[in-house]
Amino acid sequence: MIRHWRDLRERSKEKLWEKFLEALSAVLPILGIVLVLCLTIAPIPPAVLILFLFGAVLLVVGMMFFTLGAELAMTPMGEHVGAAMTRSRRLAVMIGLGFLLGFLITISEPDLQVLAEQVPAIPNQVLILTVAAGVGLFLVVSLLRMLMGIPLGILLLIFYAAVFVLAFFVPKSFLAVAFDAGGVTTGPMTVPFIMSLGVGIAAIRSDKHAANDSFGLVALCSIGPILSVLILGMIYTPAGSYEGSLLPDAANSVELGGMFFQSFPKYISEIAGSLLPIVAFFGAFQLISLKLSKHNLMRIVVGLVYTYLGLVLFLTGVNVGFMPAGNYLGQVIAGRDYRWVLVPIGMLIGYFIVMAEPAVYVLNKQVEEITSGAIPAKAMGYSLSTGVACSLGLAMVRVLTGISILWFLIPGYALALGLSFFVPRIFTAIAFDSGGVASGPMTTTFLLPFAMGACGAVGGNIVTDAFGVVAMVAMTPLITIQVLGLIFELRSHAHAAAPPQPVLGDWDIIEL
Repeated sequence: MIRHWRDLRERSKEKLWEKFLEALSAVLPILGIVLVLCLTIAPIPPAVLILFLFGAVLLVVGMMFFTLGAELAMTPMGEHVGAAMTRSRRLAVMIGLGFLLGFLITISEPDLQVLAEQVPAIPNQVLILTVAAGVGLFLVVSLLRMLMGIPLGILLLIFYAAVFVLAFFVPKSFLAVAFDAGGVTTGPMTVPFIMSLGVGIAAIRSDKHAANDSFGLVALCSIGPILSVLILGMIYTPAGSYEGSLLPDAANSVELGGMFFQSFPKYISEIAGSLLPIVAFFGAFQLISLKLSKHNLMRIVVGLVYTYLGLVLFLTGVNVGFMPAGNYLGQVIAGRDYRWVLVPIGMLIGYFIVMAEPAVYVLNKQVEEITSGAIPAKAMGYSLSTGVACSLGLAMVRVLTGISILWFLIPGYALALGLSFFVPRIFTAIAFDSGGVASGPMTTTFLLPFAMGACGAVGGNIVTDAFGVVAMVAMTPLITIQVLGLIFELRSHAHAAAPPQPVLGDWDIIEL
């Protein structure tokens, strides 16, 4: 036992340094962009800038711990639970456990808490429970799809058709919030567990489509909240208005530090409450079914500690440091005579900020592993960055013009669903998964406040024009990842005469 502990400790030290460098390379670009803006066209108060810089430090350290924790704990936990649920062969048990798991994980998601606090006129717990029920129901749908081998494209067509039909019957002030809810539910707590759950279930299957079907759970789980919140919108009519967040006001460095130290206890308890249902669920499985060895359990426990510590640091950094900076930057830039510059600046920020999303790292790594390197993490990263850059450009256009979000979502999803008929199945599943993964805590705590600040400065309606940023970020990767798949398919046909590759049938490795 002592030897196993020492080995794990030594490997963790090596991995922590590797994760630190990865986190630093992800955060430095967005840090540089904000600093350049602050020193040129968007001057901000010193207090806001210092909070942002210290928040960036916490962001890097938090990402370092979280990504290692996801590898050691969240991913193997999901795989073991998925495999155990499938081996039971009892459909009623799988349905009940699937709904419970989706419900508990969603309630634990920090991004959902952030969104609920910013939505006017709807009680927080009502919104959270509604979203959780939607995720639980659609996680069951996802599990049944995998077991029955139902093509993902068919379900996406059916459910998105239902989404857009319902969209015409809810108040405009509720529409963007509903689509945002679909994006925030697939954040750093949900994605590692749900994606690895799919891998565990697929491992039990022996058919040739098992690996492809391991993706798609996040895609369907992102639809459930949209439908459930749209239905809620027919019951609750938002009557309030969004009240802008107050900028931090500190007279000295001690008061600035106090803002972080006062927030730490909140996130320490909040993340503990978020992890507890997942740990309890896994613990019950361990006692009843899994019976993992002490060595494996020790590895998972260490990973959970890293995950907990990482999320506390990450969320404290982005909520205390990034949220006020994003809001103020949006206000200042939109207040300029050349407010059109919001569009290219938004695109530049969007391109780099997605790299700092913790769940994006999990997705890219899992895609590379499941496809045995046929879809490299680098190719996924470039495609996601391109998609998010486009989405932020379109979101800024909405802020400046007040165009309804449906003018972007309907053609965007129509194009994404149309592409699904021309690309390999695995690319469609990965694309729709990536949409939910890209819209994580960096979106809700920096990009959404950025849009809100800009919208307030131009005199727009924040609820209808600024909300929807998360939905836009969740939409465009569906197109860019499938375009990557289309390029991949065309290359495969072009090299049809070449000797077959040993990876995923006749697929070549993509290099971007």
